[in-house]
Amino acid sequence: MSCRRLPRGCLGGVLVLLVLGAAESFAQQVARPRVAQGSGGAVASVCPYATRTGIEVLREGGNAVDAAVAMAFTLAVTWPEAGNIGGGGFMLVLPGPGQPVWCVDYRETAPAAAKVNMYPLGEKSLGARYVGTPGTVAGLHLAHCRFGRLPWRRLLRDAIQLAEQGFEVTEPLARSLNRVLQDPDSKPFDGLRQTFGHPQGRPWRKGDRLRQPQLAATLRLLAREGPRPFYQGKIAQQIVAQMQASGGLITAQDLARYQAKLRVAVQAVYRGYTVYGAPPPSSGGVCTALALNQLEHFPLRKWGADSPRTWHAVAEAMRRSFLDRARHLGDPDFVTIPRFLTTKTYAARLARGIDLQQATPSRELAPDLPITAEGTQTTHFSVVDGQGMAVANTYTLEMSYGSRVVVRGAGFLLNNEMGDFNRKAGHTDTRGNIGTAANLPAPGKRMLSSQSPTIVTRGGRVVLVLGSPGGRTIINTVVCLLVRTLGLGEPLPEAVAAPRIHHQWLPDRVMAEQCNDPRWEKVLQGLRRRGHQVVFYPGTQGDAHCVAVDPATGLLVAVADTRRQGAAAVLRPQRPGNSSPPQQGKNVK
Repeated sequence: MSCRRLPRGCLGGVLVLLVLGAAESFAQQVARPRVAQGSGGAVASVCPYATRTGIEVLREGGNAVDAAVAMAFTLAVTWPEAGNIGGGGFMLVLPGPGQPVWCVDYRETAPAAAKVNMYPLGEKSLGARYVGTPGTVAGLHLAHCRFGRLPWRRLLRDAIQLAEQGFEVTEPLARSLNRVLQDPDSKPFDGLRQTFGHPQGRPWRKGDRLRQPQLAATLRLLAREGPRPFYQGKIAQQIVAQMQASGGLITAQDLARYQAKLRVAVQAVYRGYTVYGAPPPSSGGVCTALALNQLEHFPLRKWGADSPRTWHAVAEAMRRSFLDRARHLGDPDFVTIPRFLTTKTYAARLARGIDLQQATPSRELAPDLPITAEGTQTTHFSVVDGQGMAVANTYTLEMSYGSRVVVRGAGFLLNNEMGDFNRKAGHTDTRGNIGTAANLPAPGKRMLSSQSPTIVTRGGRVVLVLGSPGGRTIINTVVCLLVRTLGLGEPLPEAVAAPRIHHQWLPDRVMAEQCNDPRWEKVLQGLRRRGHQVVFYPGTQGDAHCVAVDPATGLLVAVADTRRQGAAAVLRPQRPGNSSPPQQGKNVK
């Protein structure tokens, strides 16, 4: 189900890069995901500049990891609300057909000064006290060292040029910049206004040029010397000076001790497909596996996408997955993650507890947890190259523009990820504050994440790469997409366009996207009749940029979501003796 069916023939083109601003309404937005089709490599991201960078790296002989690293640095320049070098994330890598899937964990860590109950409930997580030790630069370098092909310096070239020479601001970026600059909460952050304010003191408009010379100098240093200056050199000194000036916690020792980690991906089998996700400290892989394993017990395809029973079962599986997220998940270097969470046996027991006629109150599922009555800006991109290597990368500053602290002299934003730890030990309430022990802060600990980069294979070959931003909704955006594609058999463009739901155990409600399709209203009415409280988002859920692969033909379909902004591109392999560049769509910039 989508709000408006896609027209036939929408997958045409050899190299297609569609760059359009966000539409006026949700119904218009989701009706036209950006789609490109080809066979030599595919990229989908939120930003036209990042997508162009990725496709150019593939064209020059780079592999999917090379393209992903270059895209991540480009997004740090051109999508500053979430693209970053001062944050962290997770990169899922399938090196090639039949090979194991790895996760590069570059999640931020708590400074040595971190302690339990250090942040009050309800306090906005802004400012230097909320900055975790950044992992992005270390993580991208680890991915490149382990899997990359092109020189490291090449992968930062586009980002440096865009920061130094500037680039034309898109309409979505103009809105984003104006929103954060006009926010009263941004008033204390001089560096934010100096770095991202318009040179003429007016609001940003589409077509204006944004230059970031300090960031360009930082990126040049990283291009020459790798990550060392960030953690033990000049950039580290700049970060520490900013912490001292702003009341932050990070020390030189915190930066020097940081390490990105290579972990084995979480794995689940769903209806003949193998689904890989990020392991803890991401909760994405475990929760996705747990939801899919429950949903295998219900005939979703027989019921269909328009059936309230389908989405009731999905909501109930989400509810139970998020309860186990709250009970058990955290940094595996600090807590023991139960192995049973991803087993078929455990999921079958949970599925037996789902009443298809009635919603289960969340409180009834957790009588042992004391319940008191009482950020979402990330970005994801997907890459598949012509040799079958696949990358799903999700990274973030946590909230839009992170802590809003810009490192003086270095020109980049720092995250506010410390707000992802549980705030108060033992305090779990109906508003969604969780106080379970697994995710309480501790020195050097990675905070729990909902980032869910996902790779799906069949017969050892990639068939789907996906992910999304959206805070805790990330997991359930991925679940919705997997249910629609793998469970219901919808084509990827239609699945991306379709409305989504989210249930996170507490608060006990189904969040839903509004849609002008009467079939979706029928679904929501059916959820209400089963006892669900259905609440509409004021905006949209997630921003999924995905790539699908037909393993029989090698056909690649890159789909860029349009809920925020989107750009999809594919690369045709050049024929022998043909040195002409790939054909480009009309809207390439």
